[in-house]
Amino acid sequence: MEAAKGESRVAVLVDCDNVSPEILEDALRFAAQFGRIVLRRGYGNHTTLTQRWQDALVRLAFTPCLQYQYSSGKNTADLALALDALEARFDNRAETFCLVTSDSDFAYLCRKLRERGATVCIVGEAKTPDALRNASDQFFEWKPATEPESVTNDANKATKGQPAKAESSTPAPERRPKFVVDAVSLLAGDTPEGKVGLSALGQYLNQKR
Repeated sequence: MEAAKGESRVAVLVDCDNVSPEILEDALRFAAQFGRIVLRRGYGNHTTLTQRWQDALVRLAFTPCLQYQYSSGKNTADLALALDALEARFDNRAETFCLVTSDSDFAYLCRKLRERGATVCIVGEAKTPDALRNASDQFFEWKPATEPESVTNDANKATKGQPAKAESSTPAPERRPKFVVDAVSLLAGDTPEGKVGLSALGQYLNQKR
């Protein structure tokens, strides 16, 4: 099915060696602003495309592109992503490319795609170098979800939405035993001033032991 007339075709290409699987849903939302997403691919090696990545790619209908490393230190996944992007542009399968990575090595790819008339956006983390940000038409900074609240915060959820009570500068009054209060009331009732001395109170309490 061809894209609607005037609607840009978008390729979302993910550098799985460089980002977290949690980025995928936000990347798709960013990319959808540019048109219809026609290519969804995730690139990585056998150590990257483990269970977490497999689950995310399958759930969001991405094509996993597993690349084996033929020699140490060579990132074949990056090379495969770059070649597929250029091929999709030459074949006119996509006019807009959303590269999901924070790796500045893709800055040259961005410039080559733009030279060929493509629109390029980058979805990356805060660590993304300026060289990659500035090589794209638009950069979207992805931030991981907020960490779970601490146990202390969970305990305070019951008061959420209620105004905080100001802390009193005076200590809470000391609670006196009920039998002492009763004794004071009884002895004070027999005096004109309504007061009772400590000696009289002590003597009374000793008699009641």
